Order: sequence, then structure tokens, then C-alpha cells
Amino acid sequence: MSEHHQPPCSISFTNEGCAASAAKLAAQLQLPLQPLDSAQLQLVVTPSQLELRLTAVGGPVFIDFTSGKLAHRRRFGGGRGQPLAKALGLKPGYQPHIADFTAGLGRDAFVMATLGCRVTLIEQNPLLYHLLDDALSRAAADPDTADIAAAMQLMHGDACELMPIKPLPEVVYLDPMYPARDKSALVKKEMQLLHQLVGPDHNGDRLMETARRYAAKRVVVKRPKNADYLANQKPTASVSSKNTRYDIYMPLTSG
Repeated sequence: MSEHHQPPCSISFTNEGCAASAAKLAAQLQLPLQPLDSAQLQLVVTPSQLELRLTAVGGPVFIDFTSGKLAHRRRFGGGRGQPLAKALGLKPGYQPHIADFTAGLGRDAFVMATLGCRVTLIEQNPLLYHLLDDALSRAAADPDTADIAAAMQLMHGDACELMPIKPLPEVVYLDPMYPARDKSALVKKEMQLLHQLVGPDHNGDRLMETARRYAAKRVVVKRPKNADYLANQKPTASVSSKNTRYDIYMPLTSG
């Protein structure tokens, strides 16, 4: 995710027991600490989790790896038969180290970790990074997800500038922001907020070039099913599901 389009934001908290944590976060992010205000974008510290709130979009957005849809997917997601696993090339005995260059809300990275992969999540936007960090801390404290969280390493920054990481990933995963095809279409609140937070992707060509330079085995790019190829590069193969296409690219061979 890119942080170049970040709208004004402040830090807040829901009760006095969260005030110290909110003040620490505000200092860390160099953002103002303000009372709850439904009219503006706020990163809000609550007793249970960190939330991103913007009333115009709807309810709060937070990341939870321990319950809800991700818990259901952890139990009933289809294992290695699901399209994502096929695109990653997972096989019995092969659980690659994956670098997710565009971690976002971390859902795909969590699924990769549930499938036994070691995942390095890279997120450039500082607000999303802190939502992920909070979610991983809670997942690490839950016995049902502690082992999965232990396989997920979170990094903050531009993936192109952070590479090379050690050890080099066998697979690089890209899910760059895709512009909404129909502005009037009802989009989930998380995606509405992400679009407002990070704006459209202007970094796809650079991400693709870096991914193909450092991936040892393959690059997997997630796209809407009928979207153009990222960076106008035709993939070696694709795996499709109902609404999504995973394009597979081979690494660039060094000269």
C-alpha cells in the first residue's frame, strides 16, 4: 500500500484506561491526540483492539485474526485446494517463505501462514502497519492462532527499498490497490476506507520489477478477474476463482 495519499488523521481513545497507550501512539506517529470525533479519520485505541474510524464510511475497521471470517477460513478454507494455494505452488513438503509486498489488512498473508508458510508482511502505510501489529499481538496471545502468528513477521516501509531481506523469499505476493470500476457500486467499508487512506496504486511497475528481481521461485499477483495485467506484463500462468485472478510470473534471470 502507498502512503502518499494519506488524509488528515488523529489519534483518540475510548476511555481513560487507554489514554496512555493513545498518547504513546500519537507521539510515535507524530499525529495529534484528540477527543473522539466522528467527522474525521481517527486511529482509536479501545480496551480490546486498535480501530480506524471514519463515520462517513461506516463502522470501525480493525483486523482480527482470531475470530470471524478468518477463523472460519482457517478451519474450512479449503486448504491447499484453494486457488491462492495453487497459485503459490504449495505442495506436500513445500511451504515456501513468502514476502507479501502489499500486506494491507493482512488477510491473504494470514491464510498463507495457516497453510504452513512463513510470511514476511510489508506495509508502507503507518496506520495499516499499526492495525496489523495490533492484530498480530492479539493473535500471538490466543492459543488457537499463536503458532500462525509466530510464522508472520511484520515490517514497515516501502518493499522496494527494504529489499533484499534475508533470507530471500521463494515467493513474492502482490495485491496492489485497484481502482473501483463503478463509483456508484456498493463497496465494503474496509475497501472504501483503504481507497481513501492510500489512494490508487501508482507503484505497480516498480513493485513488479522488484518482486521479479528478488523472488527465488515465482511472483503471484492478485487481480480482479477481468482486470488488466499489472505493469502490462503477461503472466506465465493464471489461477482464477469466482471474482479473483492470481497471475503467476517467473523471476527475472540475472544477466
